[in-house]
Amino acid sequence: MGSNETPEIILYTNHYCPWAHRAHIALAALGLPFKEEIIDLSVPRTPEYLAVNPRGLVPSISYNGTIITESAIVAQFLTDAHPSALEKASSAEGGALERAKINFFVDAFMSKVNGQVLPLLRAEESEKEALVEKIVQAVAKEVEPLLKDAGPFFGGSSKVTLAEVLTGSFILRLLTYPKGGFAPESLTTALETKTPHFWKWANVVVKDKNVNYIWNEESFIEKTKLRLKQVAAK
Repeated sequence: MGSNETPEIILYTNHYCPWAHRAHIALAALGLPFKEEIIDLSVPRTPEYLAVNPRGLVPSISYNGTIITESAIVAQFLTDAHPSALEKASSAEGGALERAKINFFVDAFMSKVNGQVLPLLRAEESEKEALVEKIVQAVAKEVEPLLKDAGPFFGGSSKVTLAEVLTGSFILRLLTYPKGGFAPESLTTALETKTPHFWKWANVVVKDKNVNYIWNEESFIEKTKLRLKQVAAK
């Protein structure tokens, strides 16, 4: 495919899923048009979708007829196939190092911070403050030092990078949990006071149109309340 040709992209997605949201951010940042098929995650997957992705997960994309699955792989593929400000090619000057830094940042946030969020949401009220402290400590230790040169996006970039593509949907949710009553307000105040670089960066990320254009905060809060009630009832 020539660089001027627009690929035919079908995105199989669900707007409530933060993993699928990654593909939306990548496509928006790259300015790529696509068709969208919403996959209902509350019911068993249809045979038609299992033929697309036997795992039944979202996102999946059909790119000129080839199926690509798994959110990080989809985002990386789109970034590599359409050179942009998201990330330098590995062969470009400084490209390999930039890619390593982005990979490390995303891994630090997802493995050290994001993995602690679900236990917070499901915890008893008496346990939540201690879990908030653990999350804030993880941000301060693992993520805050990596954002000292954010400008306003990762690595001093003036536009979103692959770092924001792969973390933005989770940042949106993290900052929304106190608003919905799922986490103590201390999460907001502690992040603001103890992790100023992260706080500044995160608030820029959630306001970026590439990140938030499918986001509906009210709907997210309602669905999360319902989901947590269902989990508690089991």
